[in-house]
Amino acid sequence: MQLTRLVLAGASALFFSAAASAADLSVTVVGEDGKPLADAVVYLDSAAAKGLARPLQNVEMAQAARKFMPPVAVVTTGTAVMFPNKDTVRHHVYSFSPAKTFDLKLYSGTPSSPVVFDKPGIVNIGCNIHDQMQSWIVVLETPYFAKTDAAGVARLTGVPAGSYSLHGWQQRLPVNAAPSEQRLAVGATGQDIKITLKGLDN
Repeated sequence: MQLTRLVLAGASALFFSAAASAADLSVTVVGEDGKPLADAVVYLDSAAAKGLARPLQNVEMAQAARKFMPPVAVVTTGTAVMFPNKDTVRHHVYSFSPAKTFDLKLYSGTPSSPVVFDKPGIVNIGCNIHDQMQSWIVVLETPYFAKTDAAGVARLTGVPAGSYSLHGWQQRLPVNAAPSEQRLAVGATGQDIKITLKGLDN
């Protein structure tokens, strides 16, 4: 009984120690003109983070009003994504991106099988019928990610203390351009960080 209490006490101490050393980060993403960028993806990479990443559940990128919804999605490797067509016309959804190539030929309704995104990278998605339709799925090997809001702010919560690579990406970066990268030491307290993305398309 005494040994059990000691084990439980030790586990509780470790839990509260980890919780105490987790921080919340606020990351603002702007362009070179200083204007905030909405729908930018912010994420933290490290060897430890990679080991914690798990596939997400119940993810979909729908088509409605001849647009992809959402226009930018973020998933972890191994995530299966459904592409339901909720539009009044049929669509032909495809991608030629190195991180994931797929082809959902002209259809309405919901395809019988999802598309599994099994490699990290940025996947540009289009419709072969409606050229104006574009979307992106950012596939990551980390659970620490967020998208910016209309004010260009992304919030990463409960990040364990440690050394990370902080990345930023937005769809106006040139095709095949690498996300920005900077080293970041995360401590036990919150931080406010700014990322400036350069070379954005107009």
